[in-house]
Amino acid sequence: MKRALAVLVLLLLALAAGGIFLLRRGYSALEQPSRAEEAIARRLRHLATPAWARAQVNPLPAGAAVLADARAHFADHCATCHANDGSGDTPMGRGLYPKAPDMRQAATQSLSDGELFYVISHGVRFTGMPGWGHGPAQDRDTWALVHFIRRLPGLTAAELAEMKALNPRSPQEMQEDKDEEAFLRGEDPAPQGHQH
Repeated sequence: MKRALAVLVLLLLALAAGGIFLLRRGYSALEQPSRAEEAIARRLRHLATPAWARAQVNPLPAGAAVLADARAHFADHCATCHANDGSGDTPMGRGLYPKAPDMRQAATQSLSDGELFYVISHGVRFTGMPGWGHGPAQDRDTWALVHFIRRLPGLTAAELAEMKALNPRSPQEMQEDKDEEAFLRGEDPAPQGHQH
């Protein structure tokens, strides 16, 4: 009984010290999570994924067409946070807490296909990763993305260039493209503020 009380007291003291530390220092999404936070978060994500989901095997064959569709989907929907190469090195990915993971690394590549599918479908609480839902069309796209995530460590320069062309563009970027095309045709670009 005394041992349990001593452990409880130590735990409460650690929580109090952590609380004081946070109150003095603050808590910013721009900071890198500690190794302890990362380990705890990975363990909680694993526990939050049901065993039946972790055991799922990708039912979709990984052919060239499936990977091409997944590359396009990833470039258009996922790269804003995860980057085309899966590094997470984007303004959005770096601004999240925890940061968007480098999906080329073992922490992601070691997950089962079922875990990857579950994370994409259901999201991850207390992070910026939303759940993208279910249904025959979504499930097929998600299984294709699982194949693509497996491909991330070996992406070629040609695949990355293809993806860059498929990334969403801001209105400003689209106008810059139009201005550049007009300039190349020998026309004056539209003055700023008078665009149609």
